[in-house]
Amino acid sequence: MKKPILLLFVSVIIFSCTPQKDDRATVFQKINEEALANSKAYETLEEATRTIGHRLTGSEEGAKAEEYTYNLMKSYGLEVEYQPFEVESWSRGELEVKIGPKGRKEAVPSVTLAHSPVEADINAAIVDMGNGLEADYEAKPGAVEGKIALVYIGVLPGSPQGTQNLHRSEKTALAIKNGAIGIIIINQVDDGVLLTGTASVTGSLIDIPAVCIGKEDGMALKETLKNSQQYAEIHMTNQSGLINARNVIATIKGSEFPDEKVIVGGHLDSWDLATGAIDNGIGSFAVLDMARTFAALDLQPKRTVQFVMFMGEEEGLLGSRYMVNQAVANGTIDQIKYVMNQDMSGNPVGFGTGGRPEAEAFFKTVGLEIMAVDSSTFKNQVSNGAGLHSDHQPFMLQGVPYTSPSSNLDRSIYGCYHSDCDDFDLVNREHMVNNVRFSSMMLYALADAEKLPTEKLDDAATKAFLEGHNLKLKLQIGGDWRWED
Repeated sequence: MKKPILLLFVSVIIFSCTPQKDDRATVFQKINEEALANSKAYETLEEATRTIGHRLTGSEEGAKAEEYTYNLMKSYGLEVEYQPFEVESWSRGELEVKIGPKGRKEAVPSVTLAHSPVEADINAAIVDMGNGLEADYEAKPGAVEGKIALVYIGVLPGSPQGTQNLHRSEKTALAIKNGAIGIIIINQVDDGVLLTGTASVTGSLIDIPAVCIGKEDGMALKETLKNSQQYAEIHMTNQSGLINARNVIATIKGSEFPDEKVIVGGHLDSWDLATGAIDNGIGSFAVLDMARTFAALDLQPKRTVQFVMFMGEEEGLLGSRYMVNQAVANGTIDQIKYVMNQDMSGNPVGFGTGGRPEAEAFFKTVGLEIMAVDSSTFKNQVSNGAGLHSDHQPFMLQGVPYTSPSSNLDRSIYGCYHSDCDDFDLVNREHMVNNVRFSSMMLYALADAEKLPTEKLDDAATKAFLEGHNLKLKLQIGGDWRWED
Protein backbone atom coordinates (compact mmCIF):
# COMPACT_ATOMS: atom_id res chain seq x y z
CA MET A 1 0.00 0.00 0.00
CA LYS A 2 2.99 2.34 0.36
CA LYS A 3 3.62 2.69 -3.37
CA PRO A 4 0.22 4.27 -4.29
CA ILE A 5 0.55 6.62 -1.32
CA LEU A 6 4.04 7.64 -2.47
CA LEU A 7 2.84 8.26 -6.04
CA LEU A 8 -0.05 10.36 -4.75
CA PHE A 9 2.37 12.36 -2.58
CA VAL A 10 4.72 12.97 -5.53
CA SER A 11 1.79 13.97 -7.75
CA VAL A 12 0.62 16.50 -5.18
CA ILE A 13 4.12 17.98 -4.96
CA ILE A 14 4.44 18.23 -8.74
CA PHE A 15 0.99 19.82 -9.11
CA SER A 16 1.65 22.29 -6.32
CA CYS A 17 4.97 23.32 -7.89
CA THR A 18 3.53 23.80 -11.39
CA PRO A 19 2.51 27.42 -12.05
CA GLN A 20 -1.26 27.56 -12.48
CA LYS A 21 -2.61 29.87 -15.15
CA ASP A 22 -4.90 32.63 -13.88
CA ASP A 23 -8.50 32.55 -15.04
CA ARG A 24 -9.60 35.32 -17.40
CA ALA A 25 -11.28 37.40 -14.71
CA THR A 26 -8.05 37.48 -12.72
CA VAL A 27 -6.03 38.43 -15.81
CA PHE A 28 -8.48 41.24 -16.55
CA GLN A 29 -8.07 42.58 -13.02
CA LYS A 30 -4.28 42.50 -13.38
CA ILE A 31 -4.43 44.28 -16.73
CA ASN A 32 -6.70 46.92 -15.23
CA GLU A 33 -4.43 47.54 -12.25
CA GLU A 34 -1.28 47.61 -14.38
CA ALA A 35 -2.65 50.07 -16.92
CA LEU A 36 -4.15 52.38 -14.30
CA ALA A 37 -0.94 52.45 -12.29
CA ASN A 38 1.77 52.37 -14.94
CA SER A 39 0.45 53.24 -18.41
CA LYS A 40 2.96 55.16 -20.51
CA ALA A 41 0.77 55.66 -23.59
CA TYR A 42 0.08 59.37 -23.05
CA GLU A 43 3.61 60.16 -21.89
CA THR A 44 5.39 58.41 -24.77
CA LEU A 45 3.08 60.05 -27.32
CA GLU A 46 3.80 63.44 -25.79
CA GLU A 47 7.55 62.78 -25.99
CA ALA A 48 7.33 61.60 -29.59
CA THR A 49 5.30 64.56 -30.80
CA ARG A 50 7.69 66.93 -29.03
CA THR A 51 10.97 65.35 -30.15
CA ILE A 52 10.05 63.88 -33.55
CA GLY A 53 7.14 65.94 -34.87
CA HIS A 54 5.14 64.44 -37.72
CA ARG A 55 5.73 60.84 -38.84
CA LEU A 56 5.38 60.98 -42.63
CA THR A 57 6.42 57.70 -44.25
CA GLY A 58 9.77 57.99 -45.99
CA SER A 59 10.75 61.19 -44.22
CA GLU A 60 13.56 61.63 -41.70
CA GLU A 61 10.89 62.03 -39.02
CA GLY A 62 9.19 58.81 -40.11
CA ALA A 63 12.45 56.90 -39.73
CA LYS A 64 12.96 58.41 -36.28
CA ALA A 65 9.47 57.25 -35.27
CA GLU A 66 10.24 53.72 -36.44
CA GLU A 67 13.42 53.68 -34.35
CA TYR A 68 11.69 55.25 -31.36
CA THR A 69 9.01 52.57 -31.22
CA TYR A 70 11.47 49.74 -31.90
CA ASN A 71 13.68 50.85 -29.00
CA LEU A 72 10.69 51.41 -26.74
CA MET A 73 9.36 47.89 -27.20
CA LYS A 74 12.88 46.50 -26.79
CA SER A 75 13.08 48.31 -23.46
CA TYR A 76 9.93 46.48 -22.39
CA GLY A 77 11.77 43.19 -22.85
CA LEU A 78 9.93 42.17 -26.02
CA GLU A 79 11.21 40.35 -29.09
CA VAL A 80 11.17 43.10 -31.74
CA GLU A 81 11.97 43.20 -35.45
CA TYR A 82 11.71 45.54 -38.40
CA GLN A 83 9.80 44.52 -41.52
CA PRO A 84 11.38 46.70 -44.21
CA PHE A 85 9.65 47.49 -47.49
CA GLU A 86 10.24 49.77 -50.44
CA VAL A 87 7.50 52.14 -51.54
CA GLU A 88 6.91 55.06 -53.82
CA SER A 89 6.87 57.99 -51.43
CA TRP A 90 5.25 61.37 -51.95
CA SER A 91 5.82 64.72 -50.26
CA ARG A 92 4.32 68.12 -50.94
CA GLY A 93 6.09 71.04 -52.52
CA GLU A 94 4.70 74.41 -53.61
CA LEU A 95 1.04 75.17 -54.33
CA GLU A 96 -0.91 78.15 -55.62
CA VAL A 97 -4.63 78.08 -56.34
CA LYS A 98 -6.45 81.07 -57.86
CA ILE A 99 -10.20 81.10 -58.46
CA GLY A 100 -12.57 83.59 -60.06
CA PRO A 101 -13.91 84.84 -63.40
CA LYS A 102 -11.54 85.11 -66.33
CA GLY A 103 -8.97 87.84 -65.74
CA ARG A 104 -9.94 88.39 -62.09
CA LYS A 105 -8.92 85.25 -60.25
CA GLU A 106 -7.74 85.57 -56.64
CA ALA A 107 -5.62 83.27 -54.45
CA VAL A 108 -7.60 80.89 -52.24
CA PRO A 109 -6.13 79.11 -49.19
CA SER A 110 -5.61 75.47 -50.17
CA VAL A 111 -3.54 72.38 -49.58
CA THR A 112 -2.35 69.69 -51.99
CA LEU A 113 -3.80 66.21 -51.66
CA ALA A 114 -1.19 63.48 -51.61
CA HIS A 115 -0.10 61.66 -54.76
CA SER A 116 -0.91 64.65 -56.92
CA PRO A 117 1.53 64.98 -59.84
CA VAL A 118 5.13 66.02 -59.34
CA GLU A 119 4.31 69.09 -61.42
CA ALA A 120 1.00 70.55 -62.59
CA ASP A 121 0.01 73.82 -64.24
CA ILE A 122 -3.62 74.04 -65.32
CA ASN A 123 -6.14 76.77 -66.03
CA ALA A 124 -9.69 75.65 -66.70
CA ALA A 125 -13.38 76.13 -65.98
CA ILE A 126 -14.81 74.76 -62.73
CA VAL A 127 -17.85 72.48 -62.77
CA ASP A 128 -19.83 71.85 -59.59
CA MET A 129 -20.24 68.07 -59.35
CA GLY A 130 -22.02 68.06 -55.99
CA ASN A 131 -20.99 65.06 -53.90
CA GLY A 132 -18.72 63.77 -56.66
CA LEU A 133 -20.48 60.39 -56.77
CA GLU A 134 -21.36 58.28 -59.79
CA ALA A 135 -24.92 59.59 -59.74
CA ASP A 136 -23.63 63.16 -60.06
CA TYR A 137 -21.64 62.30 -63.20
CA GLU A 138 -24.54 60.30 -64.67
CA ALA A 139 -26.74 63.38 -64.21
CA LYS A 140 -24.23 65.56 -66.11
CA PRO A 141 -22.61 63.33 -68.74
CA GLY A 142 -19.44 64.83 -70.18
CA ALA A 143 -19.70 67.93 -67.96
CA VAL A 144 -16.15 67.77 -66.58
CA GLU A 145 -14.36 66.72 -69.74
CA GLY A 146 -11.26 68.95 -69.88
CA LYS A 147 -12.44 70.91 -66.84
CA ILE A 148 -11.94 71.00 -63.05
CA ALA A 149 -14.42 69.12 -60.87
CA LEU A 150 -15.60 70.75 -57.64
CA VAL A 151 -16.85 68.17 -55.11
CA TYR A 152 -17.82 68.11 -51.45
CA ILE A 153 -15.83 65.73 -49.28
CA GLY A 154 -18.91 64.49 -47.42
CA VAL A 155 -22.55 64.19 -48.40
CA LEU A 156 -24.21 67.56 -48.97
CA PRO A 157 -27.31 68.52 -46.99
CA GLY A 158 -30.39 67.85 -49.10
CA SER A 159 -28.87 64.84 -50.86
CA PRO A 160 -31.24 61.92 -51.52
CA GLN A 161 -31.89 59.86 -48.41
CA GLY A 162 -29.52 56.93 -48.12
CA THR A 163 -26.78 58.47 -50.28
CA GLN A 164 -23.60 56.47 -49.73
CA ASN A 165 -20.45 58.57 -49.56
CA LEU A 166 -17.07 57.68 -51.08
CA HIS A 167 -13.51 58.29 -49.90
CA ARG A 168 -11.75 61.35 -51.31
CA SER A 169 -9.49 59.05 -53.37
CA GLU A 170 -12.50 57.30 -54.87
CA LYS A 171 -14.08 60.65 -55.72
CA THR A 172 -10.82 61.64 -57.42
CA ALA A 173 -10.78 58.38 -59.38
CA LEU A 174 -14.32 59.08 -60.62
CA ALA A 175 -13.32 62.60 -61.67
CA ILE A 176 -10.39 61.19 -63.65
CA LYS A 177 -12.61 58.52 -65.20
CA ASN A 178 -14.99 61.24 -66.40
CA GLY A 179 -12.27 63.32 -68.02
CA ALA A 180 -11.54 66.00 -65.41
CA ILE A 181 -8.10 67.58 -65.60
CA GLY A 182 -8.19 68.65 -61.93
CA ILE A 183 -10.27 68.29 -58.80
CA ILE A 184 -11.04 70.72 -55.97
CA ILE A 185 -12.43 69.07 -52.84
CA ILE A 186 -14.35 71.17 -50.30
CA ASN A 187 -13.67 70.32 -46.66
CA GLN A 188 -16.65 69.84 -44.33
CA VAL A 189 -15.09 71.42 -41.22
CA ASP A 190 -15.89 75.00 -40.23
CA ASP A 191 -13.46 77.91 -39.85
CA GLY A 192 -11.37 77.33 -42.94
CA VAL A 193 -9.68 74.14 -41.78
CA LEU A 194 -7.75 72.54 -44.65
CA LEU A 195 -7.51 68.79 -44.98
CA THR A 196 -4.79 66.71 -46.58
CA GLY A 197 -4.66 62.99 -47.32
CA THR A 198 -4.19 60.82 -50.33
CA ALA A 199 -6.19 61.35 -53.51
CA SER A 200 -4.93 58.05 -54.93
CA VAL A 201 -6.75 54.74 -54.59
CA THR A 202 -3.56 52.81 -55.34
CA GLY A 203 -0.85 54.74 -53.49
CA SER A 204 0.71 55.72 -56.84
CA LEU A 205 0.78 59.16 -58.44
CA ILE A 206 -2.47 60.30 -60.04
CA ASP A 207 -2.67 62.11 -63.37
CA ILE A 208 -4.41 65.29 -62.24
CA PRO A 209 -3.79 67.87 -59.50
CA ALA A 210 -6.04 67.42 -56.46
CA VAL A 211 -6.44 70.13 -53.84
CA CYS A 212 -8.60 70.88 -50.81
CA ILE A 213 -10.13 74.27 -49.97
CA GLY A 214 -11.96 75.36 -46.83
CA LYS A 215 -15.67 74.87 -46.29
CA GLU A 216 -16.57 78.56 -46.33
CA ASP A 217 -14.63 79.26 -49.55
CA GLY A 218 -16.01 76.14 -51.16
CA MET A 219 -19.66 76.74 -50.34
CA ALA A 220 -19.38 80.36 -51.49
CA LEU A 221 -17.88 79.11 -54.77
CA LYS A 222 -20.81 76.72 -55.23
CA GLU A 223 -23.23 79.62 -54.87
CA THR A 224 -21.29 81.76 -57.35
CA LEU A 225 -21.27 78.95 -59.91
CA LYS A 226 -25.07 78.97 -59.96
CA ASN A 227 -24.97 82.37 -61.70
CA SER A 228 -21.59 82.73 -63.39
CA GLN A 229 -18.79 80.62 -64.80
CA GLN A 230 -15.68 80.46 -62.59
CA TYR A 231 -12.18 79.35 -63.45
CA ALA A 232 -9.23 78.01 -61.49
CA GLU A 233 -5.50 78.14 -61.97
CA ILE A 234 -3.63 75.41 -60.12
CA HIS A 235 0.15 75.50 -60.03
CA MET A 236 1.93 72.84 -57.96
CA THR A 237 5.20 71.03 -57.52
CA ASN A 238 5.70 67.90 -55.40
CA GLN A 239 8.32 65.24 -54.83
CA SER A 240 8.06 61.51 -55.40
CA GLY A 241 10.42 58.55 -55.51
CA LEU A 242 11.20 55.16 -54.07
CA ILE A 243 12.05 55.14 -50.37
CA ASN A 244 12.50 52.55 -47.64
CA ALA A 245 10.12 52.24 -44.71
CA ARG A 246 9.69 49.72 -41.90
CA ASN A 247 6.83 48.15 -40.01
CA VAL A 248 7.86 47.50 -36.41
CA ILE A 249 6.72 44.17 -34.94
CA ALA A 250 6.94 42.87 -31.36
CA THR A 251 6.05 39.21 -30.77
CA ILE A 252 4.92 37.18 -27.77
CA LYS A 253 4.90 33.48 -28.64
CA GLY A 254 1.76 31.52 -27.90
CA SER A 255 1.88 28.91 -25.16
CA GLU A 256 -0.22 26.27 -26.97
CA PHE A 257 -0.71 27.39 -30.57
CA PRO A 258 2.44 29.36 -31.45
CA ASP A 259 1.75 29.13 -35.19
CA GLU A 260 -1.61 30.85 -34.80
CA LYS A 261 -1.35 34.65 -34.70
CA VAL A 262 -3.55 37.42 -33.36
CA ILE A 263 -2.31 40.79 -34.58
CA VAL A 264 -3.01 44.13 -32.95
CA GLY A 265 -1.82 47.03 -35.05
CA GLY A 266 -2.08 50.76 -35.50
CA HIS A 267 -0.50 52.98 -38.13
CA LEU A 268 2.46 54.89 -36.80
CA ASP A 269 2.76 57.23 -39.77
CA SER A 270 0.98 60.57 -40.00
CA TRP A 271 0.61 63.46 -42.38
CA ASP A 272 3.04 66.35 -42.23
CA LEU A 273 0.79 69.35 -41.53
CA ALA A 274 0.95 68.71 -37.76
CA THR A 275 2.16 65.96 -35.42
CA GLY A 276 -0.61 63.44 -36.03
CA ALA A 277 -1.42 63.11 -32.34
CA ILE A 278 -4.98 61.91 -32.95
CA ASP A 279 -4.42 60.30 -36.36
CA ASN A 280 -2.94 58.03 -35.35
CA GLY A 281 -0.87 58.77 -32.27
CA ILE A 282 -3.64 57.78 -29.87
CA GLY A 283 -4.09 54.44 -31.65
CA SER A 284 -0.49 53.42 -32.31
CA PHE A 285 0.81 54.53 -28.92
CA ALA A 286 -2.01 52.62 -27.25
CA VAL A 287 -0.74 49.52 -29.08
CA LEU A 288 2.74 50.25 -27.72
CA ASP A 289 1.36 50.41 -24.21
CA MET A 290 -0.67 47.24 -24.70
CA ALA A 291 2.65 45.57 -25.54
CA ARG A 292 4.20 47.06 -22.40
CA THR A 293 1.26 45.80 -20.32
CA PHE A 294 1.53 42.23 -21.67
CA ALA A 295 5.28 42.25 -21.03
CA ALA A 296 4.96 43.71 -17.52
CA LEU A 297 2.44 41.02 -16.54
CA ASP A 298 4.33 38.27 -18.39
CA LEU A 299 1.12 37.33 -20.20
CA GLN A 300 1.45 34.41 -22.57
CA PRO A 301 -1.90 33.47 -24.07
CA LYS A 302 -2.45 30.32 -26.12
CA ARG A 303 -1.86 32.04 -29.47
CA THR A 304 1.03 34.20 -30.58
CA VAL A 305 0.35 37.92 -30.30
CA GLN A 306 2.05 40.45 -32.55
CA PHE A 307 2.01 44.17 -31.78
CA VAL A 308 2.54 46.05 -35.06
CA MET A 309 3.39 49.64 -35.90
CA PHE A 310 2.31 49.95 -39.54
CA MET A 311 3.95 52.58 -41.73
CA GLY A 312 2.48 53.98 -44.94
CA GLU A 313 -1.21 53.71 -44.02
CA GLU A 314 -1.86 57.30 -44.96
CA GLU A 315 -0.33 56.84 -48.40
CA GLY A 316 -2.36 53.76 -49.30
CA LEU A 317 -2.15 51.10 -46.54
CA LEU A 318 1.38 50.41 -47.75
CA GLY A 319 2.78 48.67 -44.67
CA SER A 320 -0.24 46.46 -44.01
CA ARG A 321 -0.52 45.58 -47.70
CA TYR A 322 3.12 44.54 -47.64
CA MET A 323 2.65 42.36 -44.55
CA VAL A 324 -0.36 40.61 -46.08
CA ASN A 325 1.29 40.19 -49.49
CA GLN A 326 4.32 38.61 -47.81
CA ALA A 327 2.09 36.26 -45.81
CA VAL A 328 0.24 35.22 -48.98
CA ALA A 329 3.52 34.72 -50.86
CA ASN A 330 5.17 32.60 -48.15
CA GLY A 331 2.03 30.62 -47.33
CA THR A 332 1.55 31.91 -43.77
CA ILE A 333 -1.64 33.92 -44.32
CA ASP A 334 -3.73 31.13 -42.77
CA GLN A 335 -1.73 31.50 -39.55
CA ILE A 336 -3.22 34.98 -39.04
CA LYS A 337 -6.41 34.21 -37.17
CA TYR A 338 -7.58 37.65 -36.05
CA VAL A 339 -6.66 41.32 -36.38
CA MET A 340 -7.44 44.17 -33.98
CA ASN A 341 -7.05 47.53 -35.67
CA GLN A 342 -6.39 50.65 -33.59
CA ASP A 343 -7.00 53.73 -35.74
CA MET A 344 -7.94 56.98 -34.00
CA SER A 345 -9.29 54.86 -31.17
CA GLY A 346 -9.85 55.81 -27.56
CA ASN A 347 -12.20 55.53 -24.60
CA PRO A 348 -13.89 52.35 -25.88
CA VAL A 349 -17.52 51.63 -25.10
CA GLY A 350 -17.45 48.32 -26.97
CA PHE A 351 -15.96 46.45 -29.91
CA GLY A 352 -17.00 45.73 -33.48
CA THR A 353 -17.38 42.34 -35.09
CA GLY A 354 -15.97 43.58 -38.40
CA GLY A 355 -19.16 42.60 -40.15
CA ARG A 356 -19.17 39.04 -38.79
CA PRO A 357 -22.43 38.69 -36.79
CA GLU A 358 -21.52 35.13 -35.75
CA ALA A 359 -18.80 36.71 -33.56
CA GLU A 360 -21.26 38.86 -31.62
CA ALA A 361 -21.85 36.32 -28.84
CA PHE A 362 -18.13 36.13 -28.08
CA PHE A 363 -17.72 39.91 -27.92
CA LYS A 364 -20.83 40.26 -25.78
CA THR A 365 -19.62 37.58 -23.36
CA VAL A 366 -16.14 39.05 -23.02
CA GLY A 367 -17.67 42.52 -22.84
CA LEU A 368 -19.66 41.51 -19.78
CA GLU A 369 -16.42 40.39 -18.14
CA ILE A 370 -14.86 43.76 -18.96
CA MET A 371 -17.91 45.51 -17.50
CA ALA A 372 -17.34 43.54 -14.30
CA VAL A 373 -14.07 45.46 -14.04
CA ASP A 374 -15.42 48.86 -15.14
CA SER A 375 -19.01 49.47 -16.18
CA SER A 376 -18.85 53.24 -15.80
CA THR A 377 -16.94 53.67 -19.07
CA PHE A 378 -17.25 50.39 -20.95
CA LYS A 379 -20.84 49.77 -22.09
CA ASN A 380 -20.48 46.53 -24.08
CA GLN A 381 -21.82 48.04 -27.28
CA VAL A 382 -21.18 45.62 -30.14
CA SER A 383 -21.31 47.03 -33.68
CA ASN A 384 -21.45 44.93 -36.83
CA GLY A 385 -20.26 47.09 -39.72
CA ALA A 386 -17.38 46.49 -42.12
CA GLY A 387 -15.48 49.24 -43.89
CA LEU A 388 -12.33 50.17 -45.78
CA HIS A 389 -9.42 52.61 -45.73
CA SER A 390 -7.50 51.46 -42.68
CA ASP A 391 -4.96 48.73 -41.97
CA HIS A 392 -7.54 46.00 -41.41
CA GLN A 393 -8.49 46.19 -45.10
CA PRO A 394 -5.72 44.04 -46.65
CA PHE A 395 -6.37 41.34 -44.04
CA MET A 396 -10.13 41.52 -44.55
CA LEU A 397 -9.66 41.08 -48.31
CA GLN A 398 -7.98 37.76 -47.52
CA GLY A 399 -10.90 36.68 -45.34
CA VAL A 400 -9.18 37.35 -42.00
CA PRO A 401 -11.67 38.52 -39.33
CA TYR A 402 -11.02 41.78 -37.55
CA THR A 403 -12.25 43.92 -34.69
CA SER A 404 -11.78 47.52 -33.59
CA PRO A 405 -12.77 49.36 -30.44
CA SER A 406 -15.91 51.47 -30.68
CA SER A 407 -14.59 54.80 -29.47
CA ASN A 408 -16.42 57.42 -27.44
CA LEU A 409 -14.26 60.44 -28.17
CA ASP A 410 -15.12 64.13 -28.22
CA ARG A 411 -16.34 64.70 -31.78
CA SER A 412 -14.64 68.09 -31.92
CA ILE A 413 -11.22 66.49 -32.29
CA TYR A 414 -12.21 65.05 -35.66
CA GLY A 415 -12.29 68.55 -37.07
CA CYS A 416 -8.51 68.39 -37.01
CA TYR A 417 -8.38 65.11 -38.93
CA HIS A 418 -5.50 65.29 -41.47
CA SER A 419 -5.10 69.00 -40.81
CA ASP A 420 -2.68 71.47 -39.27
CA CYS A 421 -4.36 71.39 -35.84
CA ASP A 422 -3.86 67.65 -35.14
CA ASP A 423 -1.49 68.21 -32.22
CA PHE A 424 -0.95 66.81 -28.74
CA ASP A 425 -3.19 69.33 -27.01
CA LEU A 426 -6.16 67.34 -28.35
CA VAL A 427 -5.15 64.16 -26.51
CA ASN A 428 -6.98 63.00 -23.39
CA ARG A 429 -4.84 60.85 -21.08
CA GLU A 430 -7.76 59.06 -19.44
CA HIS A 431 -9.18 58.07 -22.82
CA MET A 432 -5.84 56.59 -23.90
CA VAL A 433 -5.53 54.60 -20.68
CA ASN A 434 -9.09 53.33 -21.04
CA ASN A 435 -8.22 52.11 -24.53
CA VAL A 436 -5.14 50.30 -23.23
CA ARG A 437 -7.16 48.69 -20.43
CA PHE A 438 -10.14 47.44 -22.41
CA SER A 439 -8.31 46.61 -25.64
CA SER A 440 -5.69 44.62 -23.74
CA MET A 441 -8.47 42.62 -22.10
CA MET A 442 -10.17 41.89 -25.41
CA LEU A 443 -6.84 41.08 -27.07
CA TYR A 444 -6.01 38.60 -24.34
CA ALA A 445 -9.46 37.01 -24.62
CA LEU A 446 -9.03 36.54 -28.37
CA ALA A 447 -5.51 35.17 -28.14
CA ASP A 448 -6.35 32.83 -25.26
CA ALA A 449 -9.78 31.61 -26.43
CA GLU A 450 -10.41 27.89 -26.66
CA LYS A 451 -12.33 28.67 -29.85
CA LEU A 452 -12.09 31.91 -31.78
CA PRO A 453 -15.35 33.80 -32.39
CA THR A 454 -15.17 33.26 -36.16
CA GLU A 455 -12.82 31.85 -38.78
CA LYS A 456 -11.01 32.99 -41.88
CA LEU A 457 -13.23 32.99 -44.96
CA ASP A 458 -12.26 31.18 -48.14
CA ASP A 459 -12.07 33.14 -51.39
CA ALA A 460 -15.69 32.61 -52.45
CA ALA A 461 -17.01 33.46 -48.99
CA THR A 462 -14.80 36.59 -48.88
CA LYS A 463 -16.31 37.78 -52.18
CA ALA A 464 -19.82 37.23 -50.85
CA PHE A 465 -18.95 38.99 -47.58
CA LEU A 466 -17.66 42.08 -49.38
CA GLU A 467 -20.68 42.19 -51.67
CA GLY A 468 -22.97 41.79 -48.68
CA HIS A 469 -21.44 44.87 -47.06
CA ASN A 470 -21.73 46.96 -50.26
CA LEU A 471 -17.97 47.25 -50.66
CA LYS A 472 -17.68 45.93 -54.22
CA LEU A 473 -17.98 49.29 -56.01
CA LYS A 474 -15.46 50.99 -53.73
CA LEU A 475 -13.01 48.13 -54.20
CA GLN A 476 -13.50 48.21 -57.95
CA ILE A 477 -12.79 51.94 -58.02
CA GLY A 478 -9.69 51.30 -55.90
CA GLY A 479 -8.47 48.42 -58.06
CA ASP A 480 -8.75 45.94 -55.19
CA TRP A 481 -11.60 43.82 -56.57
CA ARG A 482 -9.87 40.64 -57.77
CA TRP A 483 -12.94 38.62 -58.72
CA GLU A 484 -14.44 38.35 -62.19
CA ASP A 485 -18.20 38.66 -62.49
